[in-house]
Amino acid sequence: MMTIYLICGFIFLLFIFLAGMMLLRNGLVRLSEEKIRTWLVFWTDHPIKGFLAGILFTGILQSSSAFMVIVIGFVTAGLLTFKQTIGLILGTNIGSTFTTEMITLDLDYLILPLFIIGLLGMLSKNPLFYGLGSTFVGLGSIFGTMWGFSHFAEPLTSLNFVHSFLLSANEHSLFGIAGGTVVTAIIHSSAATTGIVMSFMNEHILNLSAGIAFVLGANIGTCITAVLASVGANKEARLTALAHVWVNLIGVALFLPFIEAMSPFVQDLAESPDLQLAHFSLLFNVISSLAILPFADVFSKFVLFTARLK
Repeated sequence: MMTIYLICGFIFLLFIFLAGMMLLRNGLVRLSEEKIRTWLVFWTDHPIKGFLAGILFTGILQSSSAFMVIVIGFVTAGLLTFKQTIGLILGTNIGSTFTTEMITLDLDYLILPLFIIGLLGMLSKNPLFYGLGSTFVGLGSIFGTMWGFSHFAEPLTSLNFVHSFLLSANEHSLFGIAGGTVVTAIIHSSAATTGIVMSFMNEHILNLSAGIAFVLGANIGTCITAVLASVGANKEARLTALAHVWVNLIGVALFLPFIEAMSPFVQDLAESPDLQLAHFSLLFNVISSLAILPFADVFSKFVLFTARLK
């Protein structure tokens, strides 16, 4: 009976978190939708401009998956070319870290006010108030579920399969990478995966090295949304999805050998485990994206070459 309660409670919290992310994203999009559509095409005539645009718009949307779906839609419609998306892809990985930094904030006292003000705003017919209301309710849901995850973390380890897997992840990084990849591919949210991992780390169930491995896996798993969005689309759109996969695979391959060596450095960045993981996610994505950006043209040729090998 307890097992069913824990699993159902965890799934419920996950659903609320994803719903909160959707409300937050919808609210922010309502406040800036026309600017996103206009600026996205304008900002992609150079990789660096596209890189900055990817950071900005992913930060607005609070979802790299959602942004990649929009990008692939633009490519399918012929508004963007595959080469123009390279900078956007590199930028979106950095923009996605805004969410992981945000969910570490200790703002439990704001949960109820955010819900009340947000619900009042959503009752309004004014697009501005509705957008703000949706944003506030989304934030309230996210902070509320992070509080819930922290209370569910320890009881979940009483489940044998959860306990065994977490122990394996603490000992072997590949388990963490596999877990992060699979969970993110299923729920389509690297932020949710990272939030769950943070709750286990705060309860000292997962160590920092395992948390880093889960984040690396989440970066791979988040590519599934772009891949699915490109199914049945034109060649340029499929190349864009493939480029997104390669960016994350290359980044993970570069960092994988240094997980243990990096852990002491990451520990010095903050005191709390959740902040340590959030800061690592930011560093990982900044370093891996900046490493590829100067070679955007070479990278696009590499993606074209690998596409021909199929």
